[in-house]
Amino acid sequence: MNFKEVLLVVNPISGDTEKVKIISRVRKHIENVQANFHLYSTTGENDKENILSRIKDHKIDRVLVAGGDGTINLVANAIKDFNIAMGIIPAGSANGLAVNFNIPEDLDEQIMISLGSNTIDLDLICLDDSICLHLSDLGINAELIKNYDQSSIRGKFGYLLNSIPTLIQSEFPFEFTIETESRRLEARAILLGIANANKYGTGANVNPKGVPNDGKFEILIFKKLSITDIIKTLRNESDLDPDFVEIIQSKKAKVYSKKPVAFQIDGEYIGKRTEIDIKIIPRKLKMVIP
Repeated sequence: MNFKEVLLVVNPISGDTEKVKIISRVRKHIENVQANFHLYSTTGENDKENILSRIKDHKIDRVLVAGGDGTINLVANAIKDFNIAMGIIPAGSANGLAVNFNIPEDLDEQIMISLGSNTIDLDLICLDDSICLHLSDLGINAELIKNYDQSSIRGKFGYLLNSIPTLIQSEFPFEFTIETESRRLEARAILLGIANANKYGTGANVNPKGVPNDGKFEILIFKKLSITDIIKTLRNESDLDPDFVEIIQSKKAKVYSKKPVAFQIDGEYIGKRTEIDIKIIPRKLKMVIP
């Protein structure tokens, strides 16, 4: 064991899982390996600063996160400049990172992995002043996340329930200009993805070229999809047809749109954007994986 002080960061309102059970089990596992247990529950106010304070005050040398991709992103932002490994206990509505790293569904297995020694040095995507670990996008999926956030129904059913009104209300296709190191192109798309991973939380493999520590990200241009295909993908009944998706690999890029387009990072709705500057930060975050 190469750690003594463990901080568990819990998002109490993410997903529909029982957080008290998670906290109890994590505490027991940490006591069994004779490390010290520290707990922080997010509130939505000054969370990054509060996490940093606990890391410094208690000399934290392992962090566990119980929440969704947005909570994981928050903690990554706090610890990215420390040499601290982060383990994840998927407890969000859509757990994309957990799906990509094949984190099992059993809670005790998740905790044992999080306290293990097998790590990967994960690339981070820098989007203007924000970071992305998993998948960000402009367009219809970001609109869906916005609608989901405003809904009272959590979990995958909440996403499914909001998919139809999102499709009806959306003004897709959107017009984008994309500039990379090697090319400039104009694209009409229903969704423009910026990816450091293969799969959405549904399990749909939308980015087969994605490697989370290769020093590159992928821009995914979803040119057109039928409503049936979108719903099947959200329900994980099929992967997206590659004939409808163009994939561009790059280390840096700029994306422009003619009108403001909904934007999300790691499952968190950010707002509407007309311009995004993108670059990769290689091997920046140490993450514990199976």
